[in-house]
Amino acid sequence: MQSTALTLSPLTPLLRPLNKNPNHRYGSLWNLSSLKPLGLLRSINGLSFQKASHLFSCSRFNARRINESFLISDGRCDGFKVRATPVPGNIGDTNDSSGLATSMQLGAMFAIWYILNIYFNIFNKQVLKVYTFPATVTAFHFGCGTLMILTMWASNLYHRPKLTRSQLAVIIPLAIVHTLGNLLTNVSIGRVNVSFTHTIKAMEPFFTVLFSVLFLGEWPTFWIVFSLIPVVGGVALASFTEASFNWIGFCSAMASNVTNQSRNVLSKKFMVKNEETLDNINLFSIITIISFMLLVPAAILLEGVKFSPSYLQSAANQGLNIRELCIRSLLAGFCLHSYQQVSYMILQMVSPVTHSVGNCVKRVVVIIASVIFFQTPVSPINSLGTTLALTGVFLYSKAKQLKPKPKGGESLKVAE
Repeated sequence: MQSTALTLSPLTPLLRPLNKNPNHRYGSLWNLSSLKPLGLLRSINGLSFQKASHLFSCSRFNARRINESFLISDGRCDGFKVRATPVPGNIGDTNDSSGLATSMQLGAMFAIWYILNIYFNIFNKQVLKVYTFPATVTAFHFGCGTLMILTMWASNLYHRPKLTRSQLAVIIPLAIVHTLGNLLTNVSIGRVNVSFTHTIKAMEPFFTVLFSVLFLGEWPTFWIVFSLIPVVGGVALASFTEASFNWIGFCSAMASNVTNQSRNVLSKKFMVKNEETLDNINLFSIITIISFMLLVPAAILLEGVKFSPSYLQSAANQGLNIRELCIRSLLAGFCLHSYQQVSYMILQMVSPVTHSVGNCVKRVVVIIASVIFFQTPVSPINSLGTTLALTGVFLYSKAKQLKPKPKGGESLKVAE
């Protein structure tokens, strides 16, 4: 039934049924289911200002710095004895309260990260299923991110970087592979189930290790190699039993792993050489803007102008709900850029290994949510393969703790 009121629920259909020409190119109606520690007090009782000044200038006076406060040690100078006052007893309580507040904030940020990721995948799949132009959709996502970045810089919510030519020369290749990675991911999501795409993308650690050996000369430890066995085996098992399997969806998801992990390794290889290295948020922001400028002409060349008023009107005449299409495209772009920004905020608060474990859990949550929402048929063997792959990713994250941190530091991490 045609919806007469606009809703933002993922359950609203994007297609309207037609009484005429039921076999149009867009297919049939798609129905969805369902105070740091307190400073130490210092007092010198009974001293005049002059005597106190003389006391502080005495060569026999000793002081040491503790927790950004000066603790005056016992000593004598001109017959005066100086003692430190005791530390107030509620410092530990203050630290406990601060730690609890930080933990609650971190937990809320993880929840927001996961929720935004789930909704992005749902909205993105809905759009790509009826609007089969992945290059145009990906360019629209980059356009939403670019608008949000420019707003963030203009309102001074985050400092605007100053780019040099040498930095730009390094960033452009990263933007190219970033563009390809996002485009290939959307090609896969449009062709196969969301859960299967994310299962294939669990192979990312394999390519991270491979490219680290090839480009950086960093050899993995035994435990890292051991953790990759269930990753590869699980993806293979899930692929053999996937109901929506097709080679375009499989190969595009695997190719997105190659491009995304080569981007991460190359960023580590090149950006550490520059003393004025950009922070991850600004680096990702610049990459997003460049990707938008690169993909718009490429999308027009590959798919034509598929977002013009005339084309959308033509699609509306064939039953496509244009208003819902535009709203869900906007929401997908907003969720994509927002969860990536939240991911970087979390990365600044926790260790990279903890972030990797959280990213692994996020992928599990997204797979389960997409299976439930889209009522994806899953066989026991397929479930076993997905579980093996995700378990391997978790073991890989833990095995990285046992590996000494390289001098180059962490590479650019782009959450997906």
